[in-house]
Amino acid sequence: MRNHNEGNGAEARFREVFSHLGAVTAYARRRGSRDADGLAAEVMTIAWRRLADVPSDDARPWLYATARNLLLAERRQAARTAAVAAPQHAVESEPPGLDPDLAGALRSLSAADREALLLIAWEELTPSEAARALGVNPTAFRVRLLRARRRLRAMLDEPQHASHLAHLDVEGT
Repeated sequence: MRNHNEGNGAEARFREVFSHLGAVTAYARRRGSRDADGLAAEVMTIAWRRLADVPSDDARPWLYATARNLLLAERRQAARTAAVAAPQHAVESEPPGLDPDLAGALRSLSAADREALLLIAWEELTPSEAARALGVNPTAFRVRLLRARRRLRAMLDEPQHASHLAHLDVEGT
């Protein structure tokens, strides 16, 4: 019996999808996965099995959505087994050198606000790509992002921190 992915350039297509392994691993690590490498490998396994479902224009939003679902399952499992105390909100690893005030403000945001901002800033997705990763309407995501940025700015409320937010701008996107 032949694998449904054999032939018709499936291997070449998967190589292109697999080129995002490092980005998926970094995403999982920043979202607090206990095994970021294993989670990224599982994402790639799912991508191979469901290669026809992976968008050909940019696989990253689909891969991040899959990783996010696996992270949620990982946290549910940890909470069920009680072997590890599951935090209410996942602790993301922050990039080295992140301003402590900005890091604190990000941690104080809701998970939805934080995820909207981080998909743009850390994962370098466009608002449309981030909306696909979260499975929401692009217009709804832009509103969520705008509100998240406003809440973050309000928390920082010091003018010298405004430069940290420049790359999160949704104008013209």
